[in-house]
Amino acid sequence: MSALMKTSEPDSKISLFSEFAGCTGNFGTVLPLLFAVSVASGMNLSLMLLWAAIWYVISGVYYKIPVPIEPFKAVGAIAIAEHISSQIIAASGIITGALCLLIGMFGFMDRIQKIIPQAVIRGVQLGLAFIFIRSAIQGFILPDLTFGIIAGIIIAVFFLLKKYKNITDYSSLLIITAGFGFAIFIAGFHGPLIVPVPALVIPDLQEFYTAAIVIVPAQIPLTLTNAVLATSLLISDLFKRDENPDKLSKTIGIMSITSSILGGFPMCHGAGGLAAHFRFGARGGLSMIFGGVILAFIAFICAYPDIVAALPRGMFGILLIAVAIELIRHAIKTNNQFVTAIIGVLALPFGLAIAFFAGLITAWVITYKERASKN
Repeated sequence: MSALMKTSEPDSKISLFSEFAGCTGNFGTVLPLLFAVSVASGMNLSLMLLWAAIWYVISGVYYKIPVPIEPFKAVGAIAIAEHISSQIIAASGIITGALCLLIGMFGFMDRIQKIIPQAVIRGVQLGLAFIFIRSAIQGFILPDLTFGIIAGIIIAVFFLLKKYKNITDYSSLLIITAGFGFAIFIAGFHGPLIVPVPALVIPDLQEFYTAAIVIVPAQIPLTLTNAVLATSLLISDLFKRDENPDKLSKTIGIMSITSSILGGFPMCHGAGGLAAHFRFGARGGLSMIFGGVILAFIAFICAYPDIVAALPRGMFGILLIAVAIELIRHAIKTNNQFVTAIIGVLALPFGLAIAFFAGLITAWVITYKERASKN
């Protein structure tokens, strides 16, 4: 266990309590997205959660810091909006995973990192924060205002306790526990039990074609920026440790391919998830192991459809806003506020993929003009 508790952050003393407090920090991103995908596509929610739990544990052991595991956001957004089949979701995960694996194996992330300016990566963080806030308010807090207010009060109380009394922030863990406790109390362990059993998923050529045309172009920019480059940059910010982007790209490739083929949802890393775990106290890999165990337990609970239907949506919204605030704190560290702001503003109406390309082109034009003026 001592090996798992090591970190390269010299000024942080990791405690068992803070690791446990931060282990559910990113659940406000993971759980709502997987719930919505399950409803829209008919995918087995328990099986998706089980694969997330497995990769949580593996990530904690491998990275020894809270490198997050979260669903592909672009794939999830399209799946929810278009009600695409689980086969097409699997195809998108396999294609994106294969590309990430190849990029990591051949060391291309260093080249991509040189092409994509830091301000663009910060812009992706800002855009994600704005999207999280909008999704939290519209999709979770307004439909369940009572529990949203209660969760918000819990967050605020623990914020003040941590600031003035140096008490560990257990707000995320308390909110998740309260939400599932409420659902179990309302629905109980009644009705059918749908056991999550991994099943081989092999998409056909048409499904691969649809995924390659409709989904992958939107997911790849987000994966390379937020899941790889922005995560690598945030690891440096928070832990004073250089994490090779190619390493992150390879683990994303392996996770995505494996999960997709065996009935889960394609998974990646993410700056938002890292910010969330850190925000609630996680500093080492042990927090990810705790999180994996809890996710496995949630997977069992969610094998009962009645419990899933009774879950209060407001808890997810407040956790998403907490994540967004942490992302904004790091996004404002940009070295070009104009480029970062463009991406953040455009992300809401047009999505992250278009916002990313607009910011990238803007950054390139600015760089070209600066070099031209010097010559």
